[in-house]
Amino acid sequence: MKKVVALLALALAALALVACGGGSSSTSESTSEANSGETKESEEKSEGGEENKSGGSGSSISIEANPEGNLEFVQKSATAKAGNDTLEFTNESPVPHDVKIENSNGEEVGGTEITSEGTESASVELKPGKYTFYCSVPGHREAGMEGTLTVK
Repeated sequence: MKKVVALLALALAALALVACGGGSSSTSESTSEANSGETKESEEKSEGGEENKSGGSGSSISIEANPEGNLEFVQKSATAKAGNDTLEFTNESPVPHDVKIENSNGEEVGGTEITSEGTESASVELKPGKYTFYCSVPGHREAGMEGTLTVK
């Protein structure tokens, strides 16, 4: 019985502390506004601390492999908005493919996993410029499975 009374007293004390500690709503709003401003600033900076000129909104990039299994994409070129883009890849054929994106220096900046008879998506941060998209399955790019991505 003593344990129940002590537990009840502890619960009431905790409730009283929570009720007293509410504070002013304007303080929590201004703190929230300040934190959201800091979040926006950090989102506008790239990993290297440089200002990100991409604007951040990005777009969806849809790439499709030839549904008959040929080593080619349906699209030879694509465009996207700078920012955090979603790469959406469809491969209806049983031949495994993926889509990788490389910058003008030949560095891979993102891409999907290999899939056959399915879809894959990936998020990739893109700055304005020209990129190459390609299939990284051995021999596929060499057979012509690549295209140009223009990011504005």
